Amino acid sequence: MTALSIFAPAKLNLFLAVTGRRADGFHELVSLVAPLDFGDTLRAESAERFSLRCTDPSLAVDESNLVLKAARAYAAASGWGGRAAFILEKQVPVGAGLGGGSSDAVATLRAMERISGVTLAPAALAGVAATLGSDCPLFLHGGPVIMRGRGERLESVPTGAAQRLSGRRVLLFKPGFGIATPWAYGRLAALASAHRAGPPAYCPSAEAEERLAAWLANDAEPVETLLDNTLELPAFAKFLALPALLERLRAEFGLTPRMSGSGSACFALLRDDTPTVAVTDTIRMAWGRSAFVTVARIV
Repeated sequence: MTALSIFAPAKLNLFLAVTGRRADGFHELVSLVAPLDFGDTLRAESAERFSLRCTDPSLAVDESNLVLKAARAYAAASGWGGRAAFILEKQVPVGAGLGGGSSDAVATLRAMERISGVTLAPAALAGVAATLGSDCPLFLHGGPVIMRGRGERLESVPTGAAQRLSGRRVLLFKPGFGIATPWAYGRLAALASAHRAGPPAYCPSAEAEERLAAWLANDAEPVETLLDNTLELPAFAKFLALPALLERLRAEFGLTPRMSGSGSACFALLRDDTPTVAVTDTIRMAWGRSAFVTVARIV
């Protein structure tokens, strides 16, 4: 079989409300998530054993990588006895909150489906994806979704709302450091436990649902009015370079930048008249030449 190529899109959490911690240690959330036309590319072909190569030398290519975990999970679920070799062309930064690893895992499931010729039922495929990570099932959808629970409960976005998002240009930018997702959620839980006065660390579930429902119901409302992220609270308290730059972009360019997921990547929806070059220069002056910056579109 000739090698096949699967696109693995990055995602944005346009709205992320973490509403509380469950008894099993996972967090409950309500989130509006949209895939981008920017992402990784996974190449795969039949082979005598599972193997992985990656264009990013800093990324582990052993059994800890989600690509190989996903391949073995699919083989076990489908009963297929073959093997495959993978090459991951990495574009999405690691530790960014853009879902790169989760998307790579789902691209692997898609590749395994085509290589093996064994098709799992949609519910079974979603079940395999859920075992790989909370973000994984959302990448089985082709457009924006609403996530609930720990991420496993998905709802398609109504057509009108999806059309408001489709094609929107977005500037992605990330400093030279990443933020580990377990740290972000753990720190948020610690802040919630230590809460004595002031606003709570978690967003009340009813408030999150009300905000989301109001935006979905109003076809004239731009998504800029919905943007929010509970995880900015712990991230911004530790990594001061994030809020400092975002506030500067608001003041100088009238943008509404936010952080995606657990960070450290941030994003800003672009207007037709946004001076993208000047914004990019500002980001690089603030975060240095190692900062990652690219323009993408919401799918």
